[in-house]
Amino acid sequence: MMAFDIDIHLKALEKQGYTILQRLISPSLMAQIRDELEPYFQQKLMGRNNFEGHATERVYALLAKSPSMARLIEHPDVLALLDQCLPKNYLLSAALAINVHPGETPQPWHIDDGAGGLGIPKPRKAFGMSTIWAFDDFTQENGATEIVPGSHLWDDQRQPTDADIHQVIMPAGSVLVFQGTLLHRGGANRSSTKRLAITPQYCAPGLRQIENMVLAVPGELAKGYSPRIQSMLGYNVIDPGFMGYVDGQHPRRLLEPDYQGRKYRNDLPS
Repeated sequence: MMAFDIDIHLKALEKQGYTILQRLISPSLMAQIRDELEPYFQQKLMGRNNFEGHATERVYALLAKSPSMARLIEHPDVLALLDQCLPKNYLLSAALAINVHPGETPQPWHIDDGAGGLGIPKPRKAFGMSTIWAFDDFTQENGATEIVPGSHLWDDQRQPTDADIHQVIMPAGSVLVFQGTLLHRGGANRSSTKRLAITPQYCAPGLRQIENMVLAVPGELAKGYSPRIQSMLGYNVIDPGFMGYVDGQHPRRLLEPDYQGRKYRNDLPS
């Protein structure tokens, strides 16, 4: 495995809106996560529309179903990039598994960063970052994610042409990291096999998460995760400041009654 050069990846994110970290996780971890998700992949959770994909299984609330998922969500190389791209105390906005079956059609073009419903037009700074982990090799035939490099700098009216489209071909265990304002879509699966991806998405701390994480992951389960995961679920406050408090106290007290809070002058009373 090549050494992680953060500057190369940050420059790619700035210029083209995405970067790829090759073979970042082991086959054994992927197998463990597959085992944890297997009960949900029974072709009963197929997409409800063309966006979700009628030939695609989608599993949400992953931290409530697959404890090993935390190792993807807080992978140190990924977080090292996000720490440079998002404000402090950023949140986990979504985490879902996407199992694309043969015969699936291309997804509509979209961005993951809707600016929290604020209606701020592009071009603008991204308020979120997304990742897509390949659990199968992403190939031309099996519906590899399609992106439009540089589209994070476009305005909302510009639409991609065929010449703009790039298919993300990468081996299993790799992760695509991209700006929330980058146009992308799931590709058509013209193969005879399924293609599994896991996509954690992150957002600035002042935005509403796509999935309501403190409800999706019950507190009893959240207690078992690291402080970093707990913070990304929503058990944090914006720093500096105290947006996110619960009954005048730090939300982590819901998980740790003895939590003493931050050591800043603007701490809420304990």
